[in-house]
Amino acid sequence: MTDLLSSGTARPAPATSGAPTGAPGDPDAGTRRRVLDLVASAGPVTAAELASRLDLTSTGIRRHLALLEANEQIAVHEGRTGGPARRGRPARRYVVTHQGQEALAHRYSELAAQALRFLTETAGPQAVAQFAERRVHDLAARHLPAVAAAGDDVAARTRALADGLSADGYAATARPVPGTTAVQLCQGHCPVQDVAHEFPQLCEAEARAFSDLLGVHVQRLATLAGGGHVCTTNIPTGLTPSRPALADGAGAATPTSPAPVEGPTA
Repeated sequence: MTDLLSSGTARPAPATSGAPTGAPGDPDAGTRRRVLDLVASAGPVTAAELASRLDLTSTGIRRHLALLEANEQIAVHEGRTGGPARRGRPARRYVVTHQGQEALAHRYSELAAQALRFLTETAGPQAVAQFAERRVHDLAARHLPAVAAAGDDVAARTRALADGLSADGYAATARPVPGTTAVQLCQGHCPVQDVAHEFPQLCEAEARAFSDLLGVHVQRLATLAGGGHVCTTNIPTGLTPSRPALADGAGAATPTSPAPVEGPTA
């Protein structure tokens, strides 16, 4: 699903990306996380500086750096950092890569999940549903102008929505379904899919927002959070859309809930 609080170009991560650990149950995973955190906050930074600040031996810090570099989570900084020039071979300075940033971002997914669990425990499941609705109200308001400008053609509306989502970095496309009067809105990136796996209310609210925006009943066929390779929403195009529910600036409407997720499409 779309995350309004973060953006970036969706890029496939290598198989080694993720939490900065070695084998499952690696006892050094916590230390390696601290190393990655410090490289992110203090980089470009040398091994000696890291070892001093983390109270690690030279051998220990280089072992962690080697694994993080092998996992493509850190890289040697190519630029100069300023300061007086020194004789001899300059020390290697490390910075965090895109894959490393993704590994660090995983902690925020867990923090969000913890917050929603607390909300469920203290205010009940309905509070999570209300939070999800408020969140997608902002999504609808963000993309309504472009969708409305596309006119009454549902396919054109869907393309406008896909373009907006894709511009936000979520690899969205509108794909006609051969032999039918339907188009599929596909989202190839979901920065909060781990949270949505535990709290499907987030995906359900997003589908309702799409229905409001496009003016027709939509059907979610698959989600990344549910194990699909993309989030796929089926949208009928042979209908005249109703006015988007948010066109008057009122609060989000609650149309008929979309059909349950069925599974990935071919």
